[in-house]
Amino acid sequence: MRWSRFYIPTLKEAPADAEVVSHKLLTRAGMIRKLTSGIYTYMPLGLRSITKASAIVREEMDKAGANEVSMPMVQPADLWQESGRWDFYGKELLRLKDRHNRDYCLGPTHEEVITDIVRGEVRSYRQLPMNLYQIQTKFRDEVRPRFGLMRGREFIMKDAYSFDKDQEGLDESYRAMYEAYNAIFTRMGLKYRPVEADSGSIGGSFSHEFMVLAETGEDTIVVCDSCSYAANVERAEIFCTGDECDMLDTPMEEISTPNVRTIEEVSSFLDAPAAAFIKTLLFDADGEPVAALVRGDRELNDVKLKNLLNADTLEMATPEQVREWTGAPVGFAGPVKLNVKRIFADNELRLATDWIVGANKADAHIKHVSLKRDVELSGFADLRVITENDVCPKCGKEISLTKGIEVGHVFKLGTKYSESLGCTFLDENGKDKVMLMGCYGIGVSRVVASCIEQNHDENGICFPPPIAPFEALVVNLDIKSDEVNDKVDEIYTFLKEQGIDVLVDDRKERPGVKFKDADLIGVPMQIVVGGRGLKNGILEAKDRRTGEKTELPVEGFAEAFKEWKTKVYAGWNID
Repeated sequence: MRWSRFYIPTLKEAPADAEVVSHKLLTRAGMIRKLTSGIYTYMPLGLRSITKASAIVREEMDKAGANEVSMPMVQPADLWQESGRWDFYGKELLRLKDRHNRDYCLGPTHEEVITDIVRGEVRSYRQLPMNLYQIQTKFRDEVRPRFGLMRGREFIMKDAYSFDKDQEGLDESYRAMYEAYNAIFTRMGLKYRPVEADSGSIGGSFSHEFMVLAETGEDTIVVCDSCSYAANVERAEIFCTGDECDMLDTPMEEISTPNVRTIEEVSSFLDAPAAAFIKTLLFDADGEPVAALVRGDRELNDVKLKNLLNADTLEMATPEQVREWTGAPVGFAGPVKLNVKRIFADNELRLATDWIVGANKADAHIKHVSLKRDVELSGFADLRVITENDVCPKCGKEISLTKGIEVGHVFKLGTKYSESLGCTFLDENGKDKVMLMGCYGIGVSRVVASCIEQNHDENGICFPPPIAPFEALVVNLDIKSDEVNDKVDEIYTFLKEQGIDVLVDDRKERPGVKFKDADLIGVPMQIVVGGRGLKNGILEAKDRRTGEKTELPVEGFAEAFKEWKTKVYAGWNID
């Protein structure tokens, strides 16, 4: 493959709307081009990386016993209505009508379609277990698509769905996919970590996210280096121990707090630490009022609250709802005599008393509040966001918070879709039973962007060899020299015979331009061929990841290159 015949429209500057590194470099390297908001064309170089990532995914899925299918992107509304997600999914679901005025959507995911396929064909336990997967374009109408391929509206995804006759079978299917995902991301040369996660809108009882570790990641993950515990911050449990405090004897006291609403303002006004306060946060959960209490210096984890309530929707109360439930404007809500039936407190609030809370009255708070004595609680639960000062919920040792980018997610769906869609089978006794499902996704196009977020420098991309558009780049410094051209062709042929995907830069450009472009597109191995080097009997080889340059002999190049390649790959922990 020659650069002069390959379309690689590199740019010196990134577009103004490119915010993150991967978006800037993918555009500058000529790998993607924006069509409209959140929708991109995969250019030849970018498509090669995506195709290589897809091939690794496909090989490991096949090895794990999954069968590949291809399902329609356009899905009929009646399936989504049957599962109950047509109204619940939200505006991210792009709805459309055909010429007969029938409702359809562009598939953001395929739980309904795959369940419909299986329920029509699989009738006996003898046909189970089954795992079907596809690699296909998806569409989610994101409110604010940004970051290029990191959060686009149209994207390439691998989604797989397992069907089992019992929990033991589901556990085994989940384990197989979990191991397959570890193999996939290891083969790609990525630094990643599987973490416990919330299942989100897809649902299910148990899930793991696979996170590529990168400082630019949007997600925060909790990691314990003393044991294997790792979790998304939304899921991370909090280790809370200690004796429950006694009931307070001091009577409550209402105090005037004019024009101070936030914890920071009231804390300063009363000269009391934020930890002495209770935040009362009001929500509309499936149309019903709910209050959540956390310590004043803590943040509520609304995902934990939503899961506790088993709510389909959870939204912060509007100012009008706050006034209706408290009798006061926003900023003065408190749990004492609150006009809300369900009030939940974070576990940490068991361990202390003598709290300061809002008085449900404008410009007023209450001191000396005892939850045990003064508030009708529905219960205590783990409700707050974990911090670095907390400890591991499994072993009690120190934890750290780091950033990650979600590239894969595995779920135990259970019967969420099989039950609503009537996906059943006859067991060994001839009885009708509902299948247990699992769901397993990988953002294939997102993997490439995440890889760049993790592997780049000031000069451009540093691709791991397995998903680089080309593994090697041979740079011809003198295309007018027959001797140089012959040596370039000889090296090209040798590399191809070694099974290496190679590109030759044969452009009529200055060496400096070629070197800059070589670093920009991130090909892992660069081999420079020039007249001066040939005269001296050497070729220059560069490891893109480290920037280290090595002289390889012209005579004996084959063996020297193999040894050097082994070293380059070892730096990526790839055989």
